[in-house]
Amino acid sequence: MKNSFENYVIRAISQVEVLMSQLLVGRLGGLLLLALICTSCGDTFRPVATPISPPPPDPSSFHYALVISSNGPSNPGSSTRIDVSGDTNVGVARLGLGPVHAALLPNAGRVYVANSLENSISSYSPTDVTSVTTVSLPASAVPVFVHTTQNDTVYVANGDVIPGNTGTVSAISTASNVIASTISVGTNPVGLAETPDTKKLYVVNQGSDSVTSINTIDKTVNATLSTGTSPVWAVAGSDSARVYVLNQGSGTVSSIDTSSEAFSNVSVGAGGNFMLYDKGRNRLYPTLLATIDLTAGTSPACPVVCSPVSVAVLPDGSRAYVVSYVSGSNPLSSQVTVIDTQSYTVRKVIPLSSVNIDLVNPTGCATSRFRLFTAAASDGSRVYISNCDAGGTKIILTATDTLVPDLTGNPLLISAPVSSFTPSAAGQQPPPQNPVFILPGP
Repeated sequence: MKNSFENYVIRAISQVEVLMSQLLVGRLGGLLLLALICTSCGDTFRPVATPISPPPPDPSSFHYALVISSNGPSNPGSSTRIDVSGDTNVGVARLGLGPVHAALLPNAGRVYVANSLENSISSYSPTDVTSVTTVSLPASAVPVFVHTTQNDTVYVANGDVIPGNTGTVSAISTASNVIASTISVGTNPVGLAETPDTKKLYVVNQGSDSVTSINTIDKTVNATLSTGTSPVWAVAGSDSARVYVLNQGSGTVSSIDTSSEAFSNVSVGAGGNFMLYDKGRNRLYPTLLATIDLTAGTSPACPVVCSPVSVAVLPDGSRAYVVSYVSGSNPLSSQVTVIDTQSYTVRKVIPLSSVNIDLVNPTGCATSRFRLFTAAASDGSRVYISNCDAGGTKIILTATDTLVPDLTGNPLLISAPVSSFTPSAAGQQPPPQNPVFILPGP
């Protein structure tokens, strides 16, 4: 019995040892598998980094307006860049003598300014006002207008200092800033309008009461049209199908069919000097305020504004801002009339400051094409009004249709750069230059 019992115990112990050995092997296998996994992962734990993009810059900080100022007949003028969001002067470019008009390439890469008193064009990048290139024109040319809808070519309307001579149009290559070709046109060209499709350029010849149509591909003349007496301005429709010409003397607007060069006239009243095209509503705004609805072919009655000289329309077409003289007395008063373009009613009249003017006019404001001028910022937040006699630019905040105030609460006036004129009294600073044109940026 004893041997049987001992054998039973021995067998039991052996079975337990086998089970323990199997369990130990399983545990060792699990540990080895875990070690293998850990080894494959490496010893360094790498946290997952999720990049956080910074907020994009405020687009309004890139909007600007350029104010062109003259500095008398013997001193270089200037271009002042006004930041839209900050209402501040952020840079001044030195131009040539007698700057009168400017154009910006469609890509906003360069500005071109006509210097009427030195037969040249000033060209510079809006982001670098210190590097200005001068393009020389023919000795007899009087550049008064620049325009383009292309990035590779800019056109210049040149009058002629010799009475009776025909004018020319210079085509400037923007790649080299040299004259690529010269086209003879009518007498005293004062305005240009290129169709958006870049196929035709129309030249307003005030001295010969005509408009010259130019093929922009080969720079040849298509036709010369006798549209009306003393044409002064032209604009192209957004579809390139028509070009509109304001005839100051005959008091008409000529509508030119760009495919056939045929035209018809609409009476608006004599004396206009400027005309704006609102592509959003397809309307024309001559400074006479005989507004023409091109879609309906009618001229709705507009509020009477005394001596309008310039008009700006917001990008959405909802409001028009008309700058006008209140009277011809001294001091010279001016105002801005805000018009609802849907109902053609006056929303508000914003008085501008009265300016004492020197009737002898040593500064040249009396002969300036735009003694007052206005333009809307591309984002529609502001409207700018330059005043040649006041030597500065005021700003309307369109959200409230009020003048932007300075730190003292008075209307802000962004002065033009200091001129080379004689100070009014000993020990005083010379007066500012004379703003003559505003070019809104993108």
